[in-house]
Amino acid sequence: MKLTSTLLAATALTSMVAMSANAETIRWARAGDSLTLDPHAQNEGPTHTLSHQIYEPLIIRDTSGAFQAALATDWAPSADDPNVWVFNLREGVTFHNGNAFTAEDVVFSINRAKSDDSNMKELLNSIVEVRAAGDYTVEFVTNGPNPILSANLTNLFMMDKDWTEENDTVKVQDTDGGEVTFATTNAMGTGPYQLVSREPDVRTVLSAYDGYWGKDMFPLDVTEIIYTPIQNAATRVAALLSGEVDFIQDVPVQDLERVASTDGLTVKTAPQNRVIFFGMNQGADDIEADNIEGANPLADVRVRRAMNMAINRDAIQQVVMRGQSQPAGMIAPPFVNGWTAEMDAESMTDIETAKSLMEEAGYGEGFSLRLDCPNDRYINDEAICQATVGMLAQIGVTVNLDAKPKAQHFPLITNGQTDFYMLGWGVPTYDSEYVFNFLVHGREESIGTWNNTGYDNDALDAMIVSLASNTDLDARNADIAAIWREVQDQQIYLPVHHQVLNWGMSDAVGTEVSPEDDPKFKFFTMN
Repeated sequence: MKLTSTLLAATALTSMVAMSANAETIRWARAGDSLTLDPHAQNEGPTHTLSHQIYEPLIIRDTSGAFQAALATDWAPSADDPNVWVFNLREGVTFHNGNAFTAEDVVFSINRAKSDDSNMKELLNSIVEVRAAGDYTVEFVTNGPNPILSANLTNLFMMDKDWTEENDTVKVQDTDGGEVTFATTNAMGTGPYQLVSREPDVRTVLSAYDGYWGKDMFPLDVTEIIYTPIQNAATRVAALLSGEVDFIQDVPVQDLERVASTDGLTVKTAPQNRVIFFGMNQGADDIEADNIEGANPLADVRVRRAMNMAINRDAIQQVVMRGQSQPAGMIAPPFVNGWTAEMDAESMTDIETAKSLMEEAGYGEGFSLRLDCPNDRYINDEAICQATVGMLAQIGVTVNLDAKPKAQHFPLITNGQTDFYMLGWGVPTYDSEYVFNFLVHGREESIGTWNNTGYDNDALDAMIVSLASNTDLDARNADIAAIWREVQDQQIYLPVHHQVLNWGMSDAVGTEVSPEDDPKFKFFTMN
């Protein structure tokens, strides 16, 4: 029997009340849980956020988004070979089991993350070899000079080679196929916190690792983390208001004033490095989720443009998001190299022109379509989808909404089982190449894995691949602009808005909002 998320949350909250939390314990909640503890199986924000407490990459971003040394102390292209990056590793680091961290673990982890089942492989496409040049030096050999290799590694976590082999979990978990491995619910990292217990979708408990290398470098006021996913917004806010949790990442927009005006609580807000949009299966000759036999209305760019014009982003911002969003015209956040204000303003609501385009395309009487939407991943995700259903109806597109938890929603996209879907995309590299590799390049084994649109342009694909080795930054930026122009002209996606983050917390919790929405508790202070 499957318990409802509300019942699970209530059960978990009851357990938390019974625990003797002290000033060093932080009780953390958000709408959805990590999808897995396997650090290479999913490229998904909440999954990475939990992993960042336990595992570490070579480089991290601090709360401002700037690079900071983690398991590597310095890194740079080789002076002798422009196709080689050299990383010098931090010495004296141990995994939570006491095993020493060395270059061998880096080589193992990168190769594991490059494997077929890894959801991180697009970030490593340019790497042809990774090799140890000593116990604490690693060389990355790339297929041509890669000017932004280091930016691709901030969520690439290092595993203990011996532990992984001993527990028969060298193969990355196939989450989309429903596989469960030892690494799904167990972890062995070098991070500031080690796993105590894990109940997926109920509660995860972490405790401070006494042997952490950064003890004298970070506040590390938090010595215990109790993480409880609470999907229901009202329940999540009630837990914060009652003091049952100390920190929630996703204060519902309708409750911002209530939380901010409560004694002992604070709301901190910042723009997020994430855009929300809809994808459409435009590559198929026919699709199953519509009522048109022998044709695919989404294959016609006029229909896609009409649907884009039907979405009233200002209304979504004002009514659904209570002002807590920034309407978007492209699927890149303003943080990202390649974003322009001009392209981001290109999506305008125009119902009459949209109706004319539908008529011109031969769909003046409209058609029906299913929209797949998550209900526990993005801020007001299901409500945005519901609003969009009404907006598309104005141009004759009848949308049947199917909303479900992200664990069931995301495989629809990666397995090619949806024709119209919501997706959100953050860009941890702060560069458009990341967007193109995952969402624009044609779907292949190691690239384009989140491109469920069926869009595939060989010439554009070649230009995307060339970005990884183009060290002429002016020429590279010109190529990025050209790729974006094609994405915009073909209306491959329907942008909605850039998210705004609202973190709610006890006054005792000290932190700033990260644009990546990835709190790293080693930076937190507890007063």
